[in-house]
Amino acid sequence: MNARKRRRIAFVASLLLGGAAAAVLVISALQDNVLYFYSPSDVYTKKVSAGTAFRIGGLVQKHSVKHDSGMKMQFVVTDGARTVPVEYSGDVPSLFREGQGVVAIGRLNEGGLFQADQVLAKHDEKYMPPEVVDALKRSGEWQKGQ
Repeated sequence: MNARKRRRIAFVASLLLGGAAAAVLVISALQDNVLYFYSPSDVYTKKVSAGTAFRIGGLVQKHSVKHDSGMKMQFVVTDGARTVPVEYSGDVPSLFREGQGVVAIGRLNEGGLFQADQVLAKHDEKYMPPEVVDALKRSGEWQKGQ
């Protein structure tokens, strides 16, 4: 093999190595910013660990909304098969109510309580986040027009 071929092979190898290193850096940086979506059933089946930030979505269980003193409130998110209690302190969207679709962003604590940093509600009578629809369909609770 002559010197020219060795230089080409070294150049291609360094390009591949550099590309792989760049891909690893990008993937590791993105993992810190990705918030996974889970239904209440997914929280139990995938054994989400306490302290991990994620989004939970489903329906606000009927008769589960309780307001504490101040702006603190508790409610239960369900997909029909499982439930997850949620605690939130702050203003909820005006469309937030029992029986409606909701997505909350936060973390589970050691006791299994989801401590939400943000609560999002659907914005009209026909819209529901696609992740919530998929979770409800998997649990058998989805009805068209809901």
